[in-house]
Amino acid sequence: MENILQKIEDLALSHDYVPPEMIKEKNIKLGLRNTDGSGVVVGITAKGMVVGYDKIMQPDGNYIVQPADGRLYYCGYDVAELVRNIQNEGRFGFNEVTYLLLAGELPAANDLESFDNAIAERRTFTRTERSILMAEGVNYNQMYALHSVVSHLSRCDRNPDSTDIRYVSKQCINLIAKFPLIVAYNYNVLRFRKGSDLSILKPDPELSGSENFLYMIRGKRPTKQEAMLFDLALMLHAEHGGGNNSTFTVRTVSSSGANTYMAICAGIASLSGHLHGGANESVMKMMKDLKNHISNWEDEDAIRSYLVDVMEKRTGDGSGKIYGMGHAVYTLSDPRAILFREKAEEYARAHKNLKELYLFDRVAKVAAELVKERKGTLVSPNVDFYSGLIYKMMGIPMELYTPIFAMARVVGWSAHRIEQIVQAKIIRPAYVSSLYDEYREYQPLNERM
Repeated sequence: MENILQKIEDLALSHDYVPPEMIKEKNIKLGLRNTDGSGVVVGITAKGMVVGYDKIMQPDGNYIVQPADGRLYYCGYDVAELVRNIQNEGRFGFNEVTYLLLAGELPAANDLESFDNAIAERRTFTRTERSILMAEGVNYNQMYALHSVVSHLSRCDRNPDSTDIRYVSKQCINLIAKFPLIVAYNYNVLRFRKGSDLSILKPDPELSGSENFLYMIRGKRPTKQEAMLFDLALMLHAEHGGGNNSTFTVRTVSSSGANTYMAICAGIASLSGHLHGGANESVMKMMKDLKNHISNWEDEDAIRSYLVDVMEKRTGDGSGKIYGMGHAVYTLSDPRAILFREKAEEYARAHKNLKELYLFDRVAKVAAELVKERKGTLVSPNVDFYSGLIYKMMGIPMELYTPIFAMARVVGWSAHRIEQIVQAKIIRPAYVSSLYDEYREYQPLNERM
């Protein structure tokens, strides 16, 4: 068996490799990205829009692409403005953002109250759903457990394969309401299997979704400041356009006619990949390693030396990546990171943790300078750079970082699933052959070497 596996590996490495000159010659957009870094347009959506570049028209009628301050829109609303206004009113906004993304319009007060009640009513499990949850709690990887539970929830649906928009909307709202419970209960079952007491707390109907989640994983009610900060995290992670990997995956699977549970599971599977959902964990691991190498957190020369070693793969995880810096679309800034940074300082100041926050700031500053010097690329901190620090300050375990991302992003996945069903077009991009000799003659078995 090992000999066969080795041969398959060797052949795959040689046969599947595509030379850069072939990619250029055939004008292939690997990763569905243009050579200027912008995404290839493959669809149309009213849900989310991500802006990291401005297109400037030249006198000859052509456009040039210039880096710009990042902007994110939900159904046409600037997210920075939207969440600031909600938080300034002292309200929890995740349900409001959920309604906006599903319906395309901000709710009136009575509609929001009805929607809040609909979500709250669905923060419960039937006996069958509880048994599914307990059975899957054996999964030590929280994303695996989430994937398993969601796929099995189709057994509790009398019409799981419906693509009627009203029924799909009902399925999506049900999943959005249950995701925090699934994540919290999965984690508590995991802790129990590791030797802790089993603590399964029912949601408190008087609490918001953000308050309830923190209550269920910690066993005590959070402060208003903590819950508002967590609510901000959910709002900022709820949607990021149709082109991010997990949302595009949900749209692709939905376009085939697959049911809601399979489509959402596809999003979970995509998010489980470390290049998408695990970035804030990678940031925290990198920062832990940096602290092991640097005694003076104010020494920018020492930080620079460490980051050079990271880029040259002499330390860190060997990837050469400075995690949390740069983004596929954003260039000068990530608006979500700016909002997180503002609230992180408020929280850190209240909890006397400014020293660590300022270390993150120095790393971001030095990293941006290094990448510009060495690669000529403009980068800035992305949303993952500060989110892990915020979760750490709030006492949220690292195992929950990516599941929390899924808790928020299921809203965007649901909105895009509904939109894809309405558009009713199967997604089927084209691939060209990488073989120089595209047509090969069959050889009898006894003549093959």
